[in-house]
Formats: sequence, structure tokens, C-alpha cells
Amino acid sequence: MATETKTKAIVEELIQDELKSKMPKYNEPSKGLKMEKLTLVDLPGVGAATAEKLESAGYHDLMSVAVSSVGELIEVTGVSEAVARKMINAARDSMKMGFETGMDILRRRELVTKLSTGSAAFDTLMGGGFESGAITECFGEFGSGKTQIGHLLTVNALKEDSTATTVYIDTENTFRPERIKQFAEAAGMDVEDVLSRIMVARAYNSDHQMLLAEKIEDLISKQGKNVRLLVVDSLTAHFRAEFIGRGTLAERQQKLNRHMHALAKVASAYNVCVYVTNQVMAKPDQFFGDPTTSIGGHIVAHASTFRIYLRKGKKGTRVAKLIDAPNLADGEACFEVLEGGIRDAN
Repeated sequence: MATETKTKAIVEELIQDELKSKMPKYNEPSKGLKMEKLTLVDLPGVGAATAEKLESAGYHDLMSVAVSSVGELIEVTGVSEAVARKMINAARDSMKMGFETGMDILRRRELVTKLSTGSAAFDTLMGGGFESGAITECFGEFGSGKTQIGHLLTVNALKEDSTATTVYIDTENTFRPERIKQFAEAAGMDVEDVLSRIMVARAYNSDHQMLLAEKIEDLISKQGKNVRLLVVDSLTAHFRAEFIGRGTLAERQQKLNRHMHALAKVASAYNVCVYVTNQVMAKPDQFFGDPTTSIGGHIVAHASTFRIYLRKGKKGTRVAKLIDAPNLADGEACFEVLEGGIRDAN
């Protein structure tokens, strides 16, 4: 009996040793470290100097490297194309950025939040409000309500979360703390608390605007800010003023593309609601219908998740027309901009 028991123990021990030999040894240097222990210096071709360059350029973790392009890493670090590609592939492998099921995406979508405008019709048009993790573009002529919506979303984001911070990149000198005060008082909020949680930056040219957008990751990762909303008002003002004529169109669109990529990266990585306003122009070759079209062309249109065309309605009302959304039908909503907020038009 004792011999049989001893034999069983030996067999079980051999089985356990066999199973252990087939398991991946994550702690061995040759096999790599666990995902949570990986840092920038663990990537192939990254030493202390290269890691310092990445950190200074805003690449603080593996996710920022994984979602970058080869050209961006070459420009920042000066490494060869082969090394940059190895860095990106290693970061993506560690983050398990491969295929996933629709159910995985559906569960992740449960983290998406919606910011209300205060207008039931507008919120219904947007499927419950302005969505986090996405870029929403509002374009329209002057006085159509673009900036008013930006101010209101700022107050509503702070109202829904007492620990939240909002970021406002002002390119046309349109941010007004007095307007924030009106909205906050109408919502019964402490005005000083609201204003203290709004980070405002005035962008003086397109390069400065792009730099400010890239610095938002520092606010979140280094300073620990709970950024829920990013407003860029307006997106294309500086680009339109600095790049004049058809000869500069290609360069302008390339810079706009990089800027939109940076905004999309912030929205996706940190579940931030990004709201951008856009200027318009009249198409001279259109003789029928509304000749108004947005600046930025297909670059801005494709990079925006939701696109809303704002126009003036009758008797001081505004009309919001949803013209592009991945999961919502086209439609319109009529609203009024009042001193205390936005409400449905009668």
C-alpha cells in the first residue's frame, strides 16, 4: 500500500514537472517580462539616451509607442527605420494589440460616457450626448453657436464629475470666463471651483496649437489631471491664415492630419471627449442648394467621429444637422441659446 502511494506521488510530480516545462517562462530575460513590468528601456534598440528622447517628446509608456508611426519615432529619436519598426512591434506585442471579438469591443464601449447639452432634442440627435473617446466636429458660420456649445460642454463636464478637469485650446480669443460664470450659476455650481478646473491655453499659431495638443498627455500622465473634455476653438483658424494659396495646400493638409491624429490619440487612450469647432467657406461653383462647406477637406472629415453642421434658424434659433456618425442616423435638432444654457426651441 505504501509502495503504491509512493508511486502515485512520483507520477504526479513528473506530470507537474512536464506541465511546468511547457508553460512560458515570463520571468526569464530571454522570454521577456510581464506586460505590467515592461518600460521603454525594455524595448529593442532603446537605451537610456533613446528613452530620454522618447520621454521628452511625450512617449511615457508602451501604449504611446504602440500607436505611433515609424516616421514619428525616427523623427523623435533618430534611430533607423528597422529599429523603429522593432520598437513598435515589440510594444504592440506586449500590449496584445491584435484581433479581438465584437463582444470585447462591446464591453469596452460600456466605459463610454455622454456629455449632455441641456437640449433634449440635441441630445437625442447625438444618441444621448457628446461621446467620450471620440472627436466631434461642429462647423458653421459665425454666430451659429459653436463656441456657445464649447462653453456649455465645459461646464456640464465639470458638473457631472467633481474631480474632472477640462482643457480649452483657444485659437481665436473666444474663451470668456464671464460666459462660463453664467452657465455655472444657472446650474447652481460654485463659479470659482468651476473656473479653477478649466485649463485654458491661447494658441498663437498652428505649431503652438499642435504643441498644446501634444502636452495634454502630460497633464494626464504626469500631473494626474482627470481630463474629461478637450475643446479646440477653432481647429482650422491658424492653418487657414498661415497656408495661403494652392501651392501650400499639401503642406497644410499634412500638418492638419498630424494634429487630428494627436487629438484622436488623446481621445482613444484616455477616454476623453474631444470637441472641435471649424470654420466654413462658400463653394463658388455650387449654384443650387447650400454652398457652405467646412475647412480642412477630407482630412478633417475622415478624422472626426461625429460631424455637425450648425446654422442659424428663424427667430434667433439654431439648427444642428448631424451629417456623419458611425452609429446614428442623419437628422436635425432645433435649439435656442439662452443666458443660462441651451434648450429646445418652441
